[in-house]
Amino acid sequence: MKILKNILAIVLGLLIGGTINMGIIIVSGSIIPPPEGANLTTMEGLLEAMPLMEPKHFLMPFLAHALGTLVGAFIAAKIAANNKMTFAIVIGCCFLLGGIMNIVMLPSPLWFTIVDLGIAYIPMAYLGGKVTIGKNN
Repeated sequence: MKILKNILAIVLGLLIGGTINMGIIIVSGSIIPPPEGANLTTMEGLLEAMPLMEPKHFLMPFLAHALGTLVGAFIAAKIAANNKMTFAIVIGCCFLLGGIMNIVMLPSPLWFTIVDLGIAYIPMAYLGGKVTIGKNN
């Protein structure tokens, strides 16, 4: 039973965290409009628009990455039968791998790469795990 709970923890952590991530990305254009004339619906359009992006355009992607990881790690730690922090960090590592792949495919400014990879994944996973297990563990 523990193995099934732990598998479910990972699957639901990734699924729910990924859903939150994509949901924020989808609505981000209505909150912070893209640069004039930018087509952000294709990879080619994103690549062409990157030089036009201002710091404000990177706020929503950062929030998507951070909140998706935080919630995914929280869910995984909450469901896991044991080693709750380990499961939270595994979710953070999975999202970090996705973040690295994203930066390779879609180069971003160095400042965003540092902030995103340095804060949005492992620290958020740790925070999600810590909130779940409490201060004493």
